[in-house]
Amino acid sequence: MARKATSEKRRDNKNRVLRTGESQRKDGRYVYNYIDTFGNPQSVYSWKLVPTDKIPAGKRKDISLREKEEEIQKDIFDGIDTIGKKMTVCQLYAKQIRHRANVKEGTKQGRGQLMRILKEDELGACPIEKVKLSDAKEWALRMKENGYAYKTINNHKRSLKAAFYTAIQDDCIRKNPFDFQLSTVLEDDTEPKVPLSPTQEASFLSFVQNDKVYQKYYDEIIILLKTGLRISEFCGLTDTDIHFDTRLVNVDHQLLKISGSYYVDTPKTKSGVRQVPMCTMVCEAFERVLKKRRQAAPIIVGGYSRFLFLNQKGLPKVAADYQSMFRRLVKKYNKCHAEPLPKVMTPHTLRHTFCTNLANAGMNPKALQYIMGHSNINMTLNYYAHATPDNAIAEMERLIA
Repeated sequence: MARKATSEKRRDNKNRVLRTGESQRKDGRYVYNYIDTFGNPQSVYSWKLVPTDKIPAGKRKDISLREKEEEIQKDIFDGIDTIGKKMTVCQLYAKQIRHRANVKEGTKQGRGQLMRILKEDELGACPIEKVKLSDAKEWALRMKENGYAYKTINNHKRSLKAAFYTAIQDDCIRKNPFDFQLSTVLEDDTEPKVPLSPTQEASFLSFVQNDKVYQKYYDEIIILLKTGLRISEFCGLTDTDIHFDTRLVNVDHQLLKISGSYYVDTPKTKSGVRQVPMCTMVCEAFERVLKKRRQAAPIIVGGYSRFLFLNQKGLPKVAADYQSMFRRLVKKYNKCHAEPLPKVMTPHTLRHTFCTNLANAGMNPKALQYIMGHSNINMTLNYYAHATPDNAIAEMERLIA
């Protein structure tokens, strides 16, 4: 007589039936073996089979095996990379910047700063699957507590949002924890950048021209104010970039300095390559600069030499030189005048002022965009061209007269 076949189900030490893929080790720990989305065998462990089980004394708190199974099956169903989601935030960001390596040196410096921040912060070692919206917001708050400016935090948040978006595209996670407005977490205390008013501009130029200490910078300030050049573009100018016959300044490079080393780069954007017209004041200022130009040190940077603006050693000046000079200049000016200059007064303020003056004078927006070297006209109109009540009234009177 044939014996009836029976299938013996596996059970745990509490006599509970274990599902396919589940098993229990001799020490009591549960294991679930499965195949991931790439066809590779994987395993997860827990001291609890179901949520109501108690974790043995001295063991780390964890969710049950069945809860982990539900997450795994949902991930597999959704095509989530169960291995990729385990990478840390630092690993994700390193992957992101490795895939986007063709960037300017300044961007590399910013990336280095963010990587250092992540390595020093608890967020950096956190698996990306564990990062929630509240965690990202807490990171922003810690950044503020550590003294970082709102703009810096926002820039780094934008970079992390892009990295997590890549992780979503790679099917590692479902949601982007950095998809929020920073202003909902932190107050934007950035001091607004405003241009010089016509009265301030006239007073400022008069002060520089007549001050015994700062009058030597008068021509450089005139050129910046009347061309709208970025300070790094200005520092990169050589005598071959100035064309008096056509009254044009050729802009196709910028001079920068990082960690004590000079380097030449292309302008900030492709639109930065341009020819900027020179008014009579600028032509005269350049003529004086060339006439008074001191002996240059024998230096060639990126194939460029004979830079126009030199320090006492005959080496090219860079943005930091002018920024420190402006701090001293503004401090002295404000001591002598009842109406102070704008709180944020840097060489870039002169670029703001130049753009605003031309916009208020009615220049065609596209022509102004070209002169400023902006890739987006919204930058020209919304960020640089500042309207005031006086010029708004004047424009209304002109149009309805």
